[in-house]
Amino acid sequence: MRNEPQITPELVAEHGLKPDEYQRILDLIGREPTLTELGIFSAMWNEHCSYKSSKVHLRGLPTEAPWVIQGPGENAGVIDIGDGLAVVFKMESHNHPSYIEPYQGAATGVGGILRDVFTMGARPIACLNALSFGDPGHPKTRHLVSGVVAGIGGYGNSFGVPTVGGQVRFHTRYDGNNLVNAMAVGLARSDAIFYAAASGVNMPIVYLGSKTGRDGIHGASMASAEFGEDSEEKRPTVQVGDPFAEKLLLEACLEIMRQDCVIAIQDMGAAGLTCSAVEMGAKGDLGVTLELDRVPTRETGMSAYEMMLSESQERMLMVLKPEKEKEAEGIFRKWGLDFAIVGHTTPTKRFLIKHGGDVMADLPIKELGDEAPVYHRPFVESPKLPQIRAGEVKAPLPLAAALEKLIGTPDLCSRRWVWEQYDHIIGGNTVQRPGGDAAVVRVEDGPKGLAMTCDVTPRYCEADPFEGGKQAVAEAYRNLCAVGARPLAVTDNLNFGNPEKPDIMGQFVGCVRGIAQACKALDFPVVSGNVSLYNETNGRAILPTPTIGGVGLLDDFAKSATLALKNDGDVILLVGETAGWLGQSLYLRDICGREEGAPPPVDLAAERRHGEVVRELIATRQVNAVHDVSDGGLLVALAEMAMASKLGARLDAESGAVPAHAFWFGEDQARYVVTVAPAQADALASFLAVRGIAVRRLGTVGGTALAIAGENPLPVATLQAAFEGWFPAYMAGG
Repeated sequence: MRNEPQITPELVAEHGLKPDEYQRILDLIGREPTLTELGIFSAMWNEHCSYKSSKVHLRGLPTEAPWVIQGPGENAGVIDIGDGLAVVFKMESHNHPSYIEPYQGAATGVGGILRDVFTMGARPIACLNALSFGDPGHPKTRHLVSGVVAGIGGYGNSFGVPTVGGQVRFHTRYDGNNLVNAMAVGLARSDAIFYAAASGVNMPIVYLGSKTGRDGIHGASMASAEFGEDSEEKRPTVQVGDPFAEKLLLEACLEIMRQDCVIAIQDMGAAGLTCSAVEMGAKGDLGVTLELDRVPTRETGMSAYEMMLSESQERMLMVLKPEKEKEAEGIFRKWGLDFAIVGHTTPTKRFLIKHGGDVMADLPIKELGDEAPVYHRPFVESPKLPQIRAGEVKAPLPLAAALEKLIGTPDLCSRRWVWEQYDHIIGGNTVQRPGGDAAVVRVEDGPKGLAMTCDVTPRYCEADPFEGGKQAVAEAYRNLCAVGARPLAVTDNLNFGNPEKPDIMGQFVGCVRGIAQACKALDFPVVSGNVSLYNETNGRAILPTPTIGGVGLLDDFAKSATLALKNDGDVILLVGETAGWLGQSLYLRDICGREEGAPPPVDLAAERRHGEVVRELIATRQVNAVHDVSDGGLLVALAEMAMASKLGARLDAESGAVPAHAFWFGEDQARYVVTVAPAQADALASFLAVRGIAVRRLGTVGGTALAIAGENPLPVATLQAAFEGWFPAYMAGG
């Protein structure tokens, strides 16, 4: 074997391995590892690939349902939607790379999640994203927003998939560690799903796609480390994407899948060639031998270490049927992509790496994954915060003035500046564009449609992780119901700080338990996901941000509901109870200057009951407009409905025992606003009452202003100016 550097404690630490983990490696292989082997263990045993701090808690998530074809453990989750079709979807983080190099970090996040989906045999039909940035006043925030949005648009638009929805938030806790969570949704034949497990001995292992370079080395390890003062020095570890190459890769992969060439397939994502080869072999109880001299490279003199850890983009690893080898190569050459047989499967269950005539690694392949440390980290539950009584909060502004101020804040203002940079209609199947409760995309030629959304409220998760986890799922469920879709399954992206700190681990455990309870109660299983830990800078953690990506099914996309008010005279009804919950509300924070209190509790039985009845009302066309009530409360929801239609409303509801500002701005859960023709209003109210569902008349649609009884009317045009103004002004330097 060629000269290798001495493995020192410092070198081990640089690879993100703790002394006891290194001792575990020594015990496992019975000798000192080579540098290449150390790199392989570093890649396979970091948080990003091994889930060593989270695995024991993730087991509590519900992952099964009659419509689930594939749950967690593959490149993406798969659900059956009938008629021989399946939906394939997943969400992944690219947080650290996007802070260091916003454009390429975000772009390659999109590229990676698209590969996860088409690796399973699905054609991507939609992308979403959830973005968390620091305080708008922080000197780096505007630069990060600009770069991340441009990167998402640059990759998705060029690749040719519509970006149809997502979230954008701002909070000082993301100042040094923004979050970029990318979600992709694809469509496949339910009898033609492709998996990662290799089968058969001496089967050719084929490298497909773009050439390997030095970009992205240690990308997975960097994703499992806190940031410090040296974060800018990590710029070389950020991958560089080529969406046009990925489009060719997609078409070539789908073509050889149609030609029945593929035994197993794995995306080269985190940890590149290492993770893809190990997973394919280990899942199939086979060994893998790789000949690195055959790997297509775009740089000279690359070492085995560099080739095994490179995260160059637009690459796949496949196990091919030997008799289909020439046919597959012809297809890939036709698309102008590299095709190289770089190894074969073996019966040895060893991971053997050869380079330049030397054996650079010889490791037990199953143990690389199975023997990764699993930690039961100590945790402390977050202390319960007191409930803030509505009567204890004084209203500093009239209702209309508070609404005008809230609607123009960074958290509630229009995201048009963001989503207009994304092509959200390419492919011609986008039914509901960004800006509503959930995106809706037609399935092939219809009549079915898919609804999709990304949701989480981090301030709730910080205040009460268990309730916050429940609420993130309930909000996704509500958004799907609000467009008329039956929620089917979720993917999650669990973003937290350093799990070695008991309070941070407590946040993680609490949120996961809340997510599990909500998913069980709502029959909304988790089929895929990602955990992103160590999101801290100089010891300061992000807000706990367990993003939930939800997917639902419409039997007829033409019946999907929108939030825009429709007709003068329509009666506006509120479905659900209002107690005026102000704890952790945006009204309390942005109007009263108080970020405190317990978040609103989530009644999961009510969420399910209300969601089911709203879907029924939409399917039977009994309602004209539907919107769920969430951030900012009832008056913000009504303002959004009014701005979507440029119609006003006369609001004459009495708040009763609840103070008016708490009634209109409280963030009680399980609520929807619906509008109905005047002739049907009484019957609809009776229908809901018989079902045991609280319903309340709020007023009627009409005019060009929101006119709240006892308040000066607020013109919809004035609201629109505040709503649409903040983001463009901010990005222009205002």
